[in-house]
Amino acid sequence: MPSYFSLLGTLASLASPGFSQDVSSLASASSSAGSSPSASSSTSVSLSTTFSQANVPTGTPLPGNYGGEYRPQVHFSPPQGFLNDPNGMFVLDGIYHLYYQYNPTANIAGEQHWGHATSKDLFTWTNQQIALFPGSEDEGIFSGSAVVDNNNTSGMFGNQKNGVVAIYTVNTLQRQTQDIAFSYDGGYTFEKYENNPVLEPGGTNPTQFRDPKVFWYEPTNSWVMVAAYPVDFEIGIFSSPNLIDWTPTSNVSRIGLSGLQYECPNMVEIRIDNATDGQPESRWAMIISINPGAPLGGSITQYLLGDFNGTHFVPDDALTRLTDFGKDNYAGQFFYGIPADQDQISIAWASNWQYSGVVPTAGEELGDGFRSAMSVARGHYLKNLPRQGLTMVQYPIGIKSIIESELASNGSLGNGSVLIDYSQVESGALYFEANITGLSGSDSLDGTLNFTLLSSVSGESVSGGMILPGDSVVWLDRGKTNGFDHPLFTDKFSYGALYDPNGDGAFRLSGIVDRSIIELFFNGGEAAATSLFFPTSPLDTMILRTAGLNETVTASVAVWSLKATWLNQADWNGTVLGNVTTNTNSTASRRSTKLF
Repeated sequence: MPSYFSLLGTLASLASPGFSQDVSSLASASSSAGSSPSASSSTSVSLSTTFSQANVPTGTPLPGNYGGEYRPQVHFSPPQGFLNDPNGMFVLDGIYHLYYQYNPTANIAGEQHWGHATSKDLFTWTNQQIALFPGSEDEGIFSGSAVVDNNNTSGMFGNQKNGVVAIYTVNTLQRQTQDIAFSYDGGYTFEKYENNPVLEPGGTNPTQFRDPKVFWYEPTNSWVMVAAYPVDFEIGIFSSPNLIDWTPTSNVSRIGLSGLQYECPNMVEIRIDNATDGQPESRWAMIISINPGAPLGGSITQYLLGDFNGTHFVPDDALTRLTDFGKDNYAGQFFYGIPADQDQISIAWASNWQYSGVVPTAGEELGDGFRSAMSVARGHYLKNLPRQGLTMVQYPIGIKSIIESELASNGSLGNGSVLIDYSQVESGALYFEANITGLSGSDSLDGTLNFTLLSSVSGESVSGGMILPGDSVVWLDRGKTNGFDHPLFTDKFSYGALYDPNGDGAFRLSGIVDRSIIELFFNGGEAAATSLFFPTSPLDTMILRTAGLNETVTASVAVWSLKATWLNQADWNGTVLGNVTTNTNSTASRRSTKLF
């Protein structure tokens, strides 16, 4: 969760004269981080209640209108207000829990809470009541994580197997601390630990220590936390037997891109799909988000691969690897509870701090639209690629489960084009695949495969594709849409693609188009791009075109419409109420059964 809100205020004023924000309650000093923090050991198990802000509901989700032209239908977005970092994601009993940084009081970042939604398929989300509130008017509940304490290491859950512990940053003007809260109903309601904080920063900069990610490390039978010292460019690693008493074990310092601060760290073990002789079956990934200062401007996420022994992370190399070559993918987090031998699953914030507070999905008044959405859930594994070595592959996990109908399919396109009118698709959302197969070497790398998403009303478009000759390139261009004008809304992105002579002789491009967001995947996710776009009229036509291809290769394309997972929950007016049945009584909640 960034402390760099002064930048947002400046850009908001630049993009929208007279549009300002009061973020004094979240401002943080920008001095460097100090020494390792001290753990706040406590033997008490009593609990404290939460502070409820005026005009913020405590027992029911906020309603939201999910019918607007910019409102995604297969991506998660909040009912109203402002969303940023994904937080506390875990899976329990087949239900995926997504918490997120949420300001329910305005359409800009400011009064930070933890919003909450649940899903069985990672596409059909149910809005739940707000999970965590600030404890006082000068607090913000910043980013963090959640775990299932099924062995009751905390001593708080007795024989209960679904006790959930949230670990999060409390931000004030004076300091940032790591606090915890307990849920006795599987993650729907929380009670804060009375002896918070469990981890305090030491040294000279108590205002720069945040975003704890916690996971269980089986070999040492302990919990591990990674947390950021943002402006000192360090990631602290801590260990605990019980989620309450924490011991610092090591720091990872000044590695990869620095930007102006580190944020939202993550640690996850990921399997290797095509391990070579002598290569282990998995590696650990340390994910670090930086903002501002990304190569494309604003915020971006990078990852390092290496070895982890429960206390120290040692990177395999000094390479900087980016999770996304677009500009709208930040602060990605992985779900707790996915077995190590399965593809790990992440969700990221689909926006950029350079303009997230002024995009045209919302007006100035609360309830007038929403701001920000999440990426779709992505599955991950590691793959050895030519020249690049181990790379984190990411793909839209389960996307075909929400296909509504096939709009077009051509298995032998050759050099030609396919036009699809999707103006009657209720969701306005598509999934497409375009493949070039039969490549036999560099001499067969001729031609292009491109797509255009077009408005039949205004002529605006989003386009992209693959250029095969020479150093092959995957590209994306959102510059021909006119609904949002901002000096930092960069419009063109590209990725250099290498042909693998030992591969399957194919280049593949797939994508999800969802009203105002596109996610592009090259070769099954060897590279990915996330990009927002804002036309003045909805895009309703798709053209897929191949040209100049060698006669020895084959081109195939397919396009499907996707279900309107949000509108399917809405009333006649487009309003989604969410789960309004949740019991908020703290005593009753320990024994009540929640709906998903």
